Amino acid sequence: MLTSASFHLSETKTSNYRRKIYLRGFTLIELLVVIAIIALLMAILMPALAQVKKQAKAVACQSLLKQWGVIWSMYCDDNNGNFSRGLVTDNGWHRGEWVICLRSLYRTKTNILKCPMAVKRRILSNGTEAEYGGTFNTYYMPLGGSGSTGGAEEPSYGGNNWIYDPPPGTIDIQSRPAEWNWRHKDAAQAFRVPVFADTMWRGGGPYENGTRGDPPQYDSQWINYNREMMHFCINRHKESINMLFMDWSVRKVGLKELWTLKWHRQFNSNGPWTRAGGVQPDNWPEWMKKFKDY
Repeated sequence: MLTSASFHLSETKTSNYRRKIYLRGFTLIELLVVIAIIALLMAILMPALAQVKKQAKAVACQSLLKQWGVIWSMYCDDNNGNFSRGLVTDNGWHRGEWVICLRSLYRTKTNILKCPMAVKRRILSNGTEAEYGGTFNTYYMPLGGSGSTGGAEEPSYGGNNWIYDPPPGTIDIQSRPAEWNWRHKDAAQAFRVPVFADTMWRGGGPYENGTRGDPPQYDSQWINYNREMMHFCINRHKESINMLFMDWSVRKVGLKELWTLKWHRQFNSNGPWTRAGGVQPDNWPEWMKKFKDY
């Protein structure tokens, strides 16, 4: 027979037992195991997530370049199919003339000047901002004359300076022969002619080799504004850049593939930096040797 006291004692023991069950937490070893598992999962997932993020930015970059295709097409349609002159006398930087002639068409579009992978200025070792950009950096574009700081823009796209339509009698633009320029949008094999792309400078007019055509010795190398091919040869999108062509198509271009494109009318797309021209993997700078050959 259970008395009131024995019932109370039994209830207390049961309550204490339950409390011990409910209050029991992880032991130190169990906690360390859980932390280790979480750390392992993070180590596995983080690189994959980072890669997905980069791929998303690359897609966004191509989307922006397609918008640039519409802008360039509109400009050409308004000018009998011709590109802009490529010569400006009020600022001193012909390579960035596209900014002036297209500004009214892009001005209302947010961040259309910047590849999503390159949105901040390049910082030099002394802590100051560089005028030129880099693989993941924007460059400086004044709105006024050369050296102006008022209302500056900071793009990370730039143009092929061989597309321009210079005035009659023009012999060259910044030592680039005017007779080699495309001038008009209806070029033969327009799908091979670069118009606009990821860059580290305002624009470039690449040659097949030499000072204006050789590859950089390391990624994001800057020597001078006239190192034409270097402005485009940057590892922004996994051994490639994104590019708008004269047929207004957009695609990824391998860095070594840059030398196979038709930059100007006389450009040898089988030149010395192509497989057809005899280049060997060991001929490339160390940072490019393992990239896909073209």
